Amino acid sequence: MAYDDLFLTQEGYEKLKEKLDYLKTTKRRDISKQIEKARAMGDLSENAEYDAAKEAQAHCEKDIRDLEDKLGRARIIEHENIPKDKVYIGAKVKLRDEDSQEELEYFLVSPPEADYALNKISVESPIGKALLGRKVDDLVVIKVPAGELTYKVLGISR
Repeated sequence: MAYDDLFLTQEGYEKLKEKLDYLKTTKRRDISKQIEKARAMGDLSENAEYDAAKEAQAHCEKDIRDLEDKLGRARIIEHENIPKDKVYIGAKVKLRDEDSQEELEYFLVSPPEADYALNKISVESPIGKALLGRKVDDLVVIKVPAGELTYKVLGISR
């Protein structure tokens, strides 16, 4: 487990807390019922339902430990003194693709909050890494698996 700070938005922090609460209450209870039901079937040595339920329990407990670790290291970015003139975590960045002239907007977030469908990209992704520390009017060349992207930073907001 890592011991570094994990920067989250307030919304991201709340989502992780909700997921942890769900795992600790509802999911644990459901798995416990599955284990109880499988035990009632008899011989545990050849009981696939019991093995599956115990495996689900182990996975659930690992997820709980991971979420507790993340929440324990969380720092809410809205409370941090982050410069507004450069791209850092928590920034909404407006870009122009220099090849297609298409304008894009990304919100840079920590890995647990990343959701490409919502234009939330991780600061650890190739695009996120390349944008960190950039200013308005900077030209950014980003190496991605499909080749290179060239973006111009049009705006930064928080």
